[in-house]
Amino acid sequence: MTQTLPPDIPAQPLTGVELQDKVNELGNLSKEEKAKACGYVTITKRGVPRVNMMKFLNALIDAEGIDLDSSGNGYGRGGRAASFRISVQSNGNLLIGAAYTKRMGLKPGDEFDITLGRKHIHLKQVGADEEDF
Repeated sequence: MTQTLPPDIPAQPLTGVELQDKVNELGNLSKEEKAKACGYVTITKRGVPRVNMMKFLNALIDAEGIDLDSSGNGYGRGGRAASFRISVQSNGNLLIGAAYTKRMGLKPGDEFDITLGRKHIHLKQVGADEEDF
């Protein structure tokens, strides 16, 4: 038993400018009613209409030109932000994470001189000028 969509619902979900225009035209309706009017409805196996809110909201975000997939800083796909703090591990080592090494443009094999201060550790790349940091 297949059930078809009501005639007031588009067969294909609206996207882009058409979606934006329709949402603006619908004014004070609820999100679910707007999603349904824009074609973001499927019929379940039992014949019950189901509103696809996530698809609707994602299409609306895409139509607005908002890019949520990139972190915007060119350093990967997002994730945790570098805090510029590290902790001593249980084995006594200090581990500098990939976020820091990428940000500094470091490659495997780069060497550093370590100088200890009273409350800090300085890492100076071997062969780098003082102006590089």
